[in-house]
Amino acid sequence: FPFRFSLAGSQTGVTAQGGGRAEKFYCSFCKIEERRLSNLSGKVVKVSGPLVVATGLADANMSDVVRVGPQRLIGEILTMKGDTANIQVYEETSGLGPGAEVETTGAPMSVELGPGMIEGIYDGIQRPLEKIVEKVGACITRGVEVPAVDHEKKWEFKPLAKPGDKVSAASWLGQVKEEWVEHKIMVPFTMEGTYTVKSVVPAGEYKVTDTIAVITDADGRGHDITMVQRWPVKQAVRCYREKPRPSRVMETGVRAIDTFNPLAEGGTGFIPGPFGAGKTVLQHAISKQADADVIIIVACGERANEVVEIFKEFPELVDPRTGHKLMERTIIICNTSNMPVAAREASVYTGMTIGEYYRSMGLKVLVMADSTSRWAQALREMSNRLEELPGQDAFPVDLSAIISNFYARAGLVKLNNGKTGSVTFLGTVSPAGGNLKEPVTESTKKAARCFYALSQGRADSKRYPAIDPLESYSKYLEYPEIEEYLDGRIEKGWVEKVYAGKTLVQRGKEANDQINILGDDGVPVEYHERFWKSELIDFVILQQDAFDEIDANCPIERQKMMYEMVLDICDREFAFAGFEECASFFKGLINLFRQMNYSEWKSEKFEDYRRQIEKTVSEKESK
Repeated sequence: FPFRFSLAGSQTGVTAQGGGRAEKFYCSFCKIEERRLSNLSGKVVKVSGPLVVATGLADANMSDVVRVGPQRLIGEILTMKGDTANIQVYEETSGLGPGAEVETTGAPMSVELGPGMIEGIYDGIQRPLEKIVEKVGACITRGVEVPAVDHEKKWEFKPLAKPGDKVSAASWLGQVKEEWVEHKIMVPFTMEGTYTVKSVVPAGEYKVTDTIAVITDADGRGHDITMVQRWPVKQAVRCYREKPRPSRVMETGVRAIDTFNPLAEGGTGFIPGPFGAGKTVLQHAISKQADADVIIIVACGERANEVVEIFKEFPELVDPRTGHKLMERTIIICNTSNMPVAAREASVYTGMTIGEYYRSMGLKVLVMADSTSRWAQALREMSNRLEELPGQDAFPVDLSAIISNFYARAGLVKLNNGKTGSVTFLGTVSPAGGNLKEPVTESTKKAARCFYALSQGRADSKRYPAIDPLESYSKYLEYPEIEEYLDGRIEKGWVEKVYAGKTLVQRGKEANDQINILGDDGVPVEYHERFWKSELIDFVILQQDAFDEIDANCPIERQKMMYEMVLDICDREFAFAGFEECASFFKGLINLFRQMNYSEWKSEKFEDYRRQIEKTVSEKESK
């Protein structure tokens, strides 16, 4: 049968022998290898949804990618027992039955990495959906094969390395302009050891499959390098010098995050919440405004209309930091709820692997998955079909380890050339009924450092974003590196001010509980003042209009000024005759602050509202 071996930049020589059917290939990434091919093809004996059981695959390996049936459906070997393989098929298996042929490719599930991925829209196994539509039409057929990057398009290549340079995996050989990103052409991640650059092509236009450099190993053998390479999605890219703790904050423009619970650059966070609490809107707001070079959005089992919103909005919206369209820094992995369940698992790994690739170029990458609950459901379905011992709520027993290993791939790294790059991961979790004690949420809390819990009560009262200020937290506030960064970026002692605000919110909630139990007249007016001071923080800092042109994105300088104004008011003592006067005063202040939030930063209107607030407060303050 035809054995396909595909690896970017390889030099392949094949010899076929009768009887034994041995193939010999020469590859720039590995030594000469001989492989017996007699048992790399088998037959299907059982089909159960996305699970296919095949026999006759004695020489196949776990994690190998296979082609199943006459339509050559893409699958992955999960377990092996003798010559029997349990295969997870990433496409619809209807019509597939016993006796169908299964053929292994001999390689794990991998993605193709190279110029042309930005602005791309892929399915969970990195097939470009727009190219597939051009090839087969809107009704996508199963088993269709299309390269992830355009092999015919020419790119303007600029060499960075020169003959004689010592290089290793992920070293930069040259660069091309991909939208506004300087896309580095690197030594493939699969290459081990140190190599010497023998030659690099001059500046000019080349295809991704053209040889752009030749490097030699310690034995003097030459290896051709192209602009494209492949990497297994479930294996982390570790071609860097070190991976220190995060030391900077990724600014998102969302006050409830940047001010109260900052997300570190190269950090991890997740947003759990019930249906309709605003998870997707919050993620979209962050993707529009985050201080990142590349945004990777993984739509993992969510509704298709939510992804369509990105298709419509991002090509029109402009990134205020660069002046370019948002789509020009965005990659979308689209595996929606009507696509095969099994591909949800592949989609999150595909997104993370592409993120690690761009991180190796010294870029800041933000990967967002909506929602990882759907990924966990795919794991549960395959675990049940494999008849494994179930854990809590029938999820796999090792669910916590799987999630932790995935989140650990994010991080800030120092590259071999001294530059830094980062992958920041932010996922959402959709617990059934808003139950934050279910296994996926609990397992993710162990792995992620930021927890942005969305409250159904806040969503019902239209307090958006519905991030609960008391349930949510950021462990990065405890990092000395982050505290030092905030001292320099904002002002010294900023973390103490954040904790002071959290304390005011907590005390306000306690006062509100007392008021609800004893009644407005049953508590001292100080309880009402304490409650309304927490409401001032809530309405001015924690709430934000994602659909307002100005309020949607709040720069850190503006957040600092607004937060300090609010804290200053909360530190003052006021003399109120009764709770009605107290409520009336703070409602008036809240209205002025909200109008201020809708005013352009430091405009005449903005300054006018600020003066009105200062006047109102000074007139009411206790002498």
